[in-house]
This record gives sequence, structure tokens and C-alpha cells, in this order.
Amino acid sequence: MELKVLNSDPKRYGITEKKKSDIDLLTAQVIDAEAVVQQQTTVVSAITQKSIKYQGYLLDAENYRTQSLSNKNLIDQVIQNAIDLSGNSEIAFTKMTDANQNTEQVAIEVTVLINKLIYSVEIINKLSNLVIRKKSLNPLISDDLITKINAAGTDANNAVALTLIALKSIFAAQTSCLESEAATALEQKQALNLYTTLTGQKNPNETTVVLENNSIQSLLYKANSDAKIAYLESNKANDETIRQLNVATTNLNKAQVKLKSLQAALAAANAAALAS
Repeated sequence: MELKVLNSDPKRYGITEKKKSDIDLLTAQVIDAEAVVQQQTTVVSAITQKSIKYQGYLLDAENYRTQSLSNKNLIDQVIQNAIDLSGNSEIAFTKMTDANQNTEQVAIEVTVLINKLIYSVEIINKLSNLVIRKKSLNPLISDDLITKINAAGTDANNAVALTLIALKSIFAAQTSCLESEAATALEQKQALNLYTTLTGQKNPNETTVVLENNSIQSLLYKANSDAKIAYLESNKANDETIRQLNVATTNLNKAQVKLKSLQAALAAANAAALAS
């Protein structure tokens, strides 16, 4: 009895192999797409951490810039106060010097006046003694004359006493002026020393900030300049990190979309293969 071998339909066999080949290709593509998504996810995660760090750097740089600017403005105020104190002390010193000179002149004039008053008292006393002696020889000399001469002597003595009190007050005022003058001179000197310490310059009329010295002003000005540069660099780095994160996120989204598309195509191919 002759046996007949039943062969499958070659056309159907070719379709099945084609579907299997398509499924294998899609499966490989899905695996590759998953690897790409995983890689892009890792990149996004790393750049996100980097972005958080750089945002912290930028915040620190901004705070440092703000503080350094505040310090710069503060040192400018302190220097201006030192300049004002020096100028006011110089004016006060000049006025004190003038007052002291005027007091000395008044003291000289009052001393001359006292000498004249003392001389007047001596003359009046001599005149009084002379009139009294004459009165003893000549009773016709008026008693009223003697009374007036004696009164003149008393007034002259009182004038001397009052002038001496005035001279004492003048000397006290002169001492006060000298003390104030010395204090004002010291104050001016200290203000200038403070200005020199702060700026490294000796003349308050100098307005240019010398950045090469080691004065407080120079250091704070340089710190402010460095803070500005540091902020710009931090801001630039932060912007670049954000740009990188945006690119990486876009790449991840594209990879995820491609993966989902391939997964959908693979699922459809598997479904079609099972249905055939």
C-alpha cells in the first residue's frame, strides 16, 4: 500500500516564519529600547542630583554676594563717618584755637587793667593820706572831700577784687579751652588714623579706592568683586545644568515613547501570531 506524505502549505509556512522573524526583531528592539530608557533614566537622575547641588551653590553665591555688598556699603558708611568726624574735629579745633587766642588776649588786657587799677588805688591812698595830713594843718579842708577820696579808694579796691575774680574766671576758661583744644586735636588725629586704617590712605580727600593694599576697605571691595564673579559663574553653571537636564529629560521622553511604541507593536505581533 502506497503511503502519501502530506506536506504543509509552503505559502503558509513562509508567513509563519515571517511573523516569527518580525516578533524576534521587535523583541530585540524592545530590549534595546528598554536599555536606552534605563540609560537615559540614569542620566536624568544624575543630572537632577547635579542640578540640585548647583542650585545650592547658586543660593550660597547669592547670599555671599548680598552679604559682601552689605559689607561694602557698611565700610563706605564707616569711612564717611571717619571723614566727617575728622572734618568736624578740624573745624572745632580751629574754633578752639581761635577761642584760646581770644581768651589769652582778654587775659592780657584784664591784667593790664588790674595793674592800672592797682596803680590807681596807690595814688588814691597817697592822695587820701596827703589830704588827711593837710586837714590836720588846715581845718578849712572839706570833710566831704576826704569822704569822697576814701570812697574812691574803696571803689578802686573793689574794682581790683572784681577784676581779679574776672581774671580767675578767664584763666579757668583758658584752661578749659586748652583741654578742649587738646581733646579735639586728639579726636581729629584718631579720626585720621581710623581713616588710614580703613582705607590705607592718609588724605581723606582721596576718593579712589586702592585695591592693591591690605586695608579693610580694599579687602571688602575685593570680596564684593569676587562675590559678583562667583555668582555669575554659579549662575552660568546652574543654567548649563538646567539645559543639560532639559536635554536629558527630552531624550528620556523620546526613549520612553519609542519603547511604548515597540512594546505595543510586539504585543500586536504576538496577538496576530496566536490568532493565525
